[in-house]
Amino acid sequence: MSGHSKWATTKHKKAAVDAKRGKLFAKLVKNIEVAARTGGGEPEANPTLFDAMQKARKNSVPQDNIERARKRGAGEEAGGAEWQTIMYEGYGPSGVAVLIECLTDNRNRAAGDVRTAMTRNGGSMADAGSVSYLFSRRGVVLLPKAGLSEDDVLAAVLEAGADEVNDLGESYEILSEPSDVVDVRKALQAEGIEYDSAEMNFLPSVQVPVDAEAARKLFKIVDALEDCDDVQNVYFNADISDDVMAEVG
Repeated sequence: MSGHSKWATTKHKKAAVDAKRGKLFAKLVKNIEVAARTGGGEPEANPTLFDAMQKARKNSVPQDNIERARKRGAGEEAGGAEWQTIMYEGYGPSGVAVLIECLTDNRNRAAGDVRTAMTRNGGSMADAGSVSYLFSRRGVVLLPKAGLSEDDVLAAVLEAGADEVNDLGESYEILSEPSDVVDVRKALQAEGIEYDSAEMNFLPSVQVPVDAEAARKLFKIVDALEDCDDVQNVYFNADISDDVMAEVG
């Protein structure tokens, strides 16, 4: 029985990972379609599309899926949806602010799914503007360290508009104004420096320290939200220390 139980557990975990990967693929493909629809289907002339396709490749999305999404968005192939971006706001444990970015073709479905994920896991919805003022839109480029020093990275991107370079342990984070993220990415490419992603995110201006119990509850909410098909990104302003992360595991 022990061998069977171990296999059943492993199979369940693999199914969960595969499901997560499938959801990630769907979100990345959706981003490509939207980028092509709004800025044109040529990656060389549409930096947002270029970065969306690059991110999909780096996450092992099959090239056929990437190209079909590009064509649908550009109108070269039938089947494209009318996607719209919607932001929802809420609160998690310890008053943590949660910002939920959706990309959907069905506003009612997205709203219902987000509300259910929040309320069933101990969170609560908030009115528009209640927490969004605690976040600002920033250009964010992530790259592996790969033997680079922080000074090396800063020297490569400073003149391109980078504001700061942060050491995240195994990688560097470059922050800039949203309008400068493409120039920062191009500066890295010019220096032959590999990067993992270049995009615009919402970063908190004020953070709330949380303990292990609150962190577990928050991660449960985030997991539930990320399981929603229409949710693209979840941002929060919790300050989770290394000790708390180690305790949470």
